[in-house]
Amino acid sequence: MVTLRLSERRARREQRRIRTLVCSASLVRLTTSPSLTRDWILDRLRVAPQIADDPEFQRYAHPPDRDVVPAAVLVPLVNQLGGITVLLTQRTGHLHDHAGQVSFPGGRVDEADVDRVATALREAAEEIGLAPSAVEIIGSLPEWDIPTGFRVTPVVGWIEPPLHLTLDSFEVAEVFEVPLAFFLDPANHERHCDEISGRKRNYYAMPYQGRNIWGATAGMLHTLYRVLSAGG
Repeated sequence: MVTLRLSERRARREQRRIRTLVCSASLVRLTTSPSLTRDWILDRLRVAPQIADDPEFQRYAHPPDRDVVPAAVLVPLVNQLGGITVLLTQRTGHLHDHAGQVSFPGGRVDEADVDRVATALREAAEEIGLAPSAVEIIGSLPEWDIPTGFRVTPVVGWIEPPLHLTLDSFEVAEVFEVPLAFFLDPANHERHCDEISGRKRNYYAMPYQGRNIWGATAGMLHTLYRVLSAGG
């Protein structure tokens, strides 16, 4: 696995005026296939648009009259010798959007991007130095709306090691990997709800070795879990 640190002190997420509410933590236990190979994952991703959201968990959606900002992220699956991992970034603490949070490499769509795949690959190259030629696109997940105004397309990429990365120190504090098997265990999926300035919000969290993977990133990983688990 790769762990790159540009600072010994991890960026902490921005403090908010939040009142935590009690939410149900029960999840429907789906049966995952033990055959976690590139071809099997690619096959499951073909049916991703048909996989419904968790009916017991209402996630955020932009109001119909809101102007949304199109964006894309790369969900990098790394074919490590010890098992498939998911590559994630820790954002620096001074950024305007999502400071200090764990996220996938990605960002808003540029005019020159021909599609969302181009956006995800460009952003990954800019943020962590991942060459587009090192990524095989094997599918995508349903779009995610984020309260900050973004509508994000998660693009799933397959990567064969070794990884050759160079971090943009302005945006990325650290890069790390988490075993895909961790995210495919529903026992690691926490459901939370809180209240910010009188507005309730639901979100997933998947704490891993002291890292707080939550919000849209955790939500996309939960969707990936549902896609790979559906149909056994």
